[in-house]
Amino acid sequence: MKAAVLYGKQDVRIEEVVPRALQLGEVRIQIEAALTCGTDLKVYKRGYHAQMIVPPAVFGHELAGVVSEIGHSKSENETAQTSRLACKIGDRVVVANSAPCGQCFHCQNDQENLCDNLLFLNGAYAESIVIPARIAQKNLLILKGKTAFRDAALTEPLACVVQGIQETNIKAGQHVLVIGAGPIGLMFVALARHLGCEVTVAGRGEKRLEAAKRFGARQVVEVPSQGNVVSAISATQRFDVVFEAVGKPETWEAAVGLVRKGGAVNFFGGCPAGTTVTLDTSLLHYSNLKLLASYHHTPGTIRRALGFIEGGVIRAADFVDGECPLSALPELFQSMATGNRAVKTLIRVRE
Repeated sequence: MKAAVLYGKQDVRIEEVVPRALQLGEVRIQIEAALTCGTDLKVYKRGYHAQMIVPPAVFGHELAGVVSEIGHSKSENETAQTSRLACKIGDRVVVANSAPCGQCFHCQNDQENLCDNLLFLNGAYAESIVIPARIAQKNLLILKGKTAFRDAALTEPLACVVQGIQETNIKAGQHVLVIGAGPIGLMFVALARHLGCEVTVAGRGEKRLEAAKRFGARQVVEVPSQGNVVSAISATQRFDVVFEAVGKPETWEAAVGLVRKGGAVNFFGGCPAGTTVTLDTSLLHYSNLKLLASYHHTPGTIRRALGFIEGGVIRAADFVDGECPLSALPELFQSMATGNRAVKTLIRVRE
């Protein structure tokens, strides 16, 4: 089959790869929709991700498709293990890019996103993918009949946003600021608005800010390319909750300056490794601020995210604004790396 293989920094190649045989409990999915992701772009620019992918490896992690094969065994005990899978050949499914072990300290304390033995999955930019048994058992979900594959492929990034929403415990009627109008920022806008919040968005890009308005943002603030978030927002405006969805030290610091007394800041955007921020300790203390960061997702937030998608709250039509054949994926990522970024691009894995 054809697949995009990451070899290192800004080095991804389209190659013929021999699909391997399945082991017990594994599932092969024929990919029908694969989407680009900001995390994939970071991996492409760095050439690796210590937790998610070590090159050379097939690339990509947002996908949906059809079950084409299930790994079985003739052993009676092993057949019973395989039977725990909820899927069968021909099922339309979506799969997360990881699954927790269920045994470590964090899994036993309702922090499965922090699992010490989190098993990751890559390989969405290909004609098919093998799903490890643990992920197939815990995070492979069957789609409703009318759910489009490209909609379902948004489940994994949306689950990360759901994780952030849950951990911040936002409530209807609160005034929420989302810093950043990329795909993740826009998902925060859509969910916060759906949950009854008044939402302001601060970001860049006419198309993305227009999308924020469509999602129901009460106020949209365009941040000048040489400006900063604080100066772009009214000096008197403060928010109950601020979600930072950019991943830069300066916007982490800005977020703390834009939340009201007693409010909460979620540092959702991951900054480059080794960076630091400077925070006003008096402001934190005397304003009684709640600062937290949300990472990844859990089986629970994966299921809740798919529920939002199948309920029509989140649709691919609002996020996927381009298509690209698998053969042109290296050129697409070169363009994305220079700043020419769509919201999300659908990769056509079979041309």
